[in-house]
Amino acid sequence: MSESYNASDLEVLKGLEAVRRRPGMYIGSTGSRGLHHLLWEILDNSVDEAANGYADNIRIVLHADGGVTVEDNGRGIPVGIHPELGVSGVEVVFTQLHAGGKFNDANYAYSGGLHGVGASVVNALCTRLVCEVAVNNRLYRQEFVSFTDRKGNIHAGEPVAPLEEIGPVRRKGTRITYYPDPEMFETTDYDWSIVSRRVRELAFLNANTVFTLTDERTKEDGKFKKRVYHYVGGLIDFVKYAVNGKTPVNETPIFLDGVHDGIEVSLAMQYTDAYGENVISYVNNIPTTQGGTHETGLRGGLTRVFNDFAKKNNFIKEKDTALIGEDFRDGLTAVLSIRMKDIQFEGQTKTRLGNTEARVAVEAVVVEKLTLWLDDIRNAELAATIIEKARKAAQVREASRKAKEIARKKNSLDVVQLVGKLAHCTGKNAALNELFLVEGDSAGGSAKQGRDRKTQAILPLRGKPLNAEKKRLDEVLANDEFRSIITALGTGIEDDFTLKNLKYDKVIILSDADQDGGHIRAILLTFFFRYMRELITEGHVYIGVPPLFRLSVGGKSQYFYDNKALENATKRLRRNYSVQRYKGLGEMNPEQLWETTMDPANRTLIRVSIEDAAEADRMVTVLMGDKSDPRREYINEFADFNREDIMMRMEG
Repeated sequence: MSESYNASDLEVLKGLEAVRRRPGMYIGSTGSRGLHHLLWEILDNSVDEAANGYADNIRIVLHADGGVTVEDNGRGIPVGIHPELGVSGVEVVFTQLHAGGKFNDANYAYSGGLHGVGASVVNALCTRLVCEVAVNNRLYRQEFVSFTDRKGNIHAGEPVAPLEEIGPVRRKGTRITYYPDPEMFETTDYDWSIVSRRVRELAFLNANTVFTLTDERTKEDGKFKKRVYHYVGGLIDFVKYAVNGKTPVNETPIFLDGVHDGIEVSLAMQYTDAYGENVISYVNNIPTTQGGTHETGLRGGLTRVFNDFAKKNNFIKEKDTALIGEDFRDGLTAVLSIRMKDIQFEGQTKTRLGNTEARVAVEAVVVEKLTLWLDDIRNAELAATIIEKARKAAQVREASRKAKEIARKKNSLDVVQLVGKLAHCTGKNAALNELFLVEGDSAGGSAKQGRDRKTQAILPLRGKPLNAEKKRLDEVLANDEFRSIITALGTGIEDDFTLKNLKYDKVIILSDADQDGGHIRAILLTFFFRYMRELITEGHVYIGVPPLFRLSVGGKSQYFYDNKALENATKRLRRNYSVQRYKGLGEMNPEQLWETTMDPANRTLIRVSIEDAAEADRMVTVLMGDKSDPRREYINEFADFNREDIMMRMEG
């Protein structure tokens, strides 16, 4: 390290070089999430054309060679020469950070792209990008490449040649084909389920637009896999999709829309027999998974209108428990979409809205339109049903409050009961500590003996906890296993939850690699999702991955986590080896469990995250709810019943 430091040591990155040097700053990560972010950036540009009324058809193709095409029939990227830079508008968009047509209101009334970095960042992180623009019956084309030359110089998203006019064309719009650079990403394989989920979501939000998604990597009935998403009902269709697996109170969703101070507000709501609320919100087609001011406005408006209506119509008696906002939202699934200018998100990730005017606009529209809806005699019966549901929710809330009080009083008792069950770690730094939730006493005993006592705590689970999806909070709090988990974590639950009291940085679910183990994982994840969701969203929940096989050769052992890896290993061996198939964690001794599953240097952990809150809520309901038909449909579509397991023990 040099002791001198002067101006000559300051490095100036040119063009898009900074993006390739620090991709995480622009797309969040270089893993699967970052890879898919490339597609979202390009797709959002086409959606902005549709949202502003210039396009009604968007096509996405996942090519077999790793490339991706996004095409729309919008106005097309400007092809004229930029007056200051002296190059085409296409070249400006793909080579200049913070360049685009979305910094003012002249070109787009509403836009999800705020910073002008999307297209150029995608270009910088691809080996090749081709842009075709069809405008005024003429086709234009420009190609860009990224590479590192022999001298180590980085060339990021450089044009191969100036924009070229190809000739006449009958179509219009923009077609972009790009190839993610495998040197920039951990994987370049797009996940069909992730892409199709986002495209479906956009189709719900843009009812006048047809989205076509094609996967040329997969064939169905001899043709490329293809889905067309077009929902004329828009948000009404969206909320029906979101409540799949629940029993609706109102068969036809309530739809409200209006404009306040230039902010467009659209809302679809449906009540079900489920507990709690599920609000799915968007701003300019961008999902706001952490809510924001628009959701605050929605909740405020609902509380105000329903309270006024209940009092005016004498639904609330003096002896009744006073109704609060959460009572009116119990069982509610709502999709809220607003469109506005000058939106202020918290960072480039765009997960929480900060505009105060959005709260005012949403509350104003909800108060006006919902009041009119309640005053309509045709809705009187449903309105009465909603108020009655709120009264019952208040009773449940009161029962839950008493259960929480009892749980708090019993907390010291629970701590005593945990002694002998919970094996504490000796370290006092919560940021370094881990809690393993282990299936069964046998595996729990091995884990206690094999762990690092300084940082790893073990809580064995005796049997399966309750399915929290089917139980009220007071019933959940009465369950010994869940009470033990709540006490061990120290965070409280639901409204009382506070992350600052979390005693462990990692909460690791460790269960057998069989059906029962999978069910226990699902039950625990459902509990965390419904009552401690922040534990997941802040990245504290993990799944431990134990090995499936132990291969023994000449007194030495190797461990394998899937069939394919084991098959590849055994192909190289002719004889004198044996394979053990682990039925459960309890079959491993403490040393083996430490070496394969608990040692931070060797183990494999899967961090649980929520990419799409709306879809996560729907899937928890489908897989863990009361209705069997949606679960059967899901299993029939996605389960693979044709996998052949390796024999439990093989001799060679």
